[in-house]
Amino acid sequence: MILADKIVQLRKKNGWSQEELAAQLNVSRQAVSKWEGAQSVPDLDRILQMSALFGVTTDYLLKDEMEVEQPASGKDSELRRVRLDEANAYLAWRERASLRIAVATFLCILSPIPLLMLSAASQVEGWGISENQAAIAGLIVLLLAVAAAVALFIACGSRNAPYEFLEKEAFETEYGVEGMVRERQRAFRSSYARGNILGTCLCILAPVALLVGAFSRDDFLTVAMLCVTLLIVGVGVMIFISVGVRWAAMQRLLQEGEFSAVERGANRFKEAVGVAYWLVATAVYLA
Repeated sequence: MILADKIVQLRKKNGWSQEELAAQLNVSRQAVSKWEGAQSVPDLDRILQMSALFGVTTDYLLKDEMEVEQPASGKDSELRRVRLDEANAYLAWRERASLRIAVATFLCILSPIPLLMLSAASQVEGWGISENQAAIAGLIVLLLAVAAAVALFIACGSRNAPYEFLEKEAFETEYGVEGMVRERQRAFRSSYARGNILGTCLCILAPVALLVGAFSRDDFLTVAMLCVTLLIVGVGVMIFISVGVRWAAMQRLLQEGEFSAVERGANRFKEAVGVAYWLVATAVYLA
C-alpha cells in the first residue's frame, strides 16, 4: 500500500497523468492504475525505471513506510537520463506533431480567404450576396478555422508535456540513444533539405499570383489572386514546419545547434522576445 501511495505522490508531483507515466515506463495505463490501487506490484525493472524517472532511490520506493524523499545519489543522478525507448517515443510523437502543427498553421494562414472572397463577391452584380452577409459568413468561417487551429496547438502542447524537460533542462542520454538519433538524422537529412528548398521556392514565388491580379482591371480577380498567394504561402509554411519540427527534435536530443548548452540561455531571451512579438502581431492581425 505504501508503494502505491508513493507512486501516486511522485506522479502528481511531476504533474503527469497515468497515461503520461505509462508512456514513460512503456506500460499500459491499466498497469499504472493497478499499481496505484495496490492491486499489483511493479516488477524490478519498472522499480529501477521509476527510481531514475522520479530521481529517488529504490530504497525510498521499496521501504514500507512514508518518509522524506531520498534523492538518488551519485553522479548519475545529477542529470536526468533519456532512455532509448523514451527517445524513440519522443521522435515518433514529434513526427506526428509536426503534421498537426503544420495543419494548424495552414488553417491560420487560410482563415481570411473566405472573408476576402465573399467580400469581393458581394461587389459583383448578379451574385446576390450583400456586404453584411459576406462579412458575417466570412468572419464565422475565419473564427472556426482559428478555433480549430488553436485546439490543435493546445492539444500538441498538452501531449508534449512529458518531454518539456528536454527543452528546459540539461540531460544525458543512455547508451545507444545518440547513435540511433544520428542514424535517423542522416536518413532524414535529404528530406529536410528538399523541404526547405521547396518551402523557400513557394514563398518566393507566391507573390507572382498577387502581381498578376494587381495588373488586372478586375477587382474580383485581384482578390482571388491574393487568396492564391495566401494558399501558396500556406503550403510553403506547412512544408517548413513539417520538416523543421522533426529536425529540431533530433537536434534537441543531440543537444546540438540552437539546443546546445551554449545556446540554451540565449534561446530563453529569444523566446521571450518572440512571445512579445507574436502577441503584438496577433493584436495587429485581429485589428
